[in-house]
Amino acid sequence: MNKKRRLEKILDMLKIDGTITIKEIIDELDISDMTARRDLDALEADGLLTRTHGGAQLLSSKKPLEKTHIEKKSLNTKEKIDIAKKACSLIKDGDTIFIGPGTTLEQLALELKGRKGYKLRVITNSLPVFLILNDSETIDLLLLGGEYREISGAFVGSMASTNLKAMRFAKAFSRANAVTHNSIATYSDKECVIHQLALNSAVEKFLLVYSTNSIDYDFFNFYNLYHLDTIITDNQISPQHLEEFIQYTTILYAY
Repeated sequence: MNKKRRLEKILDMLKIDGTITIKEIIDELDISDMTARRDLDALEADGLLTRTHGGAQLLSSKKPLEKTHIEKKSLNTKEKIDIAKKACSLIKDGDTIFIGPGTTLEQLALELKGRKGYKLRVITNSLPVFLILNDSETIDLLLLGGEYREISGAFVGSMASTNLKAMRFAKAFSRANAVTHNSIATYSDKECVIHQLALNSAVEKFLLVYSTNSIDYDFFNFYNLYHLDTIITDNQISPQHLEEFIQYTTILYAY
């Protein structure tokens, strides 16, 4: 198969799902890894796709679309619970912590609500996290106001950022839509700012991410792994991504 036909075939494959892996190209076209990578580079140079870790994304595709809060709640439920339990075990009596938006972090809030004998101060920009913890008698709770993003349940914008800049935390817990190489990414640039400020204001910085996030991607990179203290993930993370991430930070498994 000549190069022109290969490039057309790769674009046809991309149009089906919006993304493609190098392995899929190799299997479908019966070509070498190097040839597949060169073909993707050529298509990227022509502005037809963007390279991702291990594959490519069609620029004209509507993916990635930000999943709604309801859609995210149904994904990887067991992994999220296990990760939240592990994160909860790291929080000490008297800590002041930040909990960002996201369904994994809502599981963390549920774990904290059920834990007895600990007094905490919790700051959040997540309305769901606030509603989970609002009736707790042992948690001093502060909700950052601002512009409300209904799709994620998060408050963002200049008001939230200004308030956050004046705060300091023992620990900050964040999440990501994607972790690729050394970059942590999410869909919204406005949420990126809040993630950055919260993590920068914390003595200890934690990222809660289930393993399938590590092979994904998203629009805005908001932090680097080497600035984190710890990633908390499930034990299904691939050896490839583990080897990659462990270069930059500590990995804790949730079992």
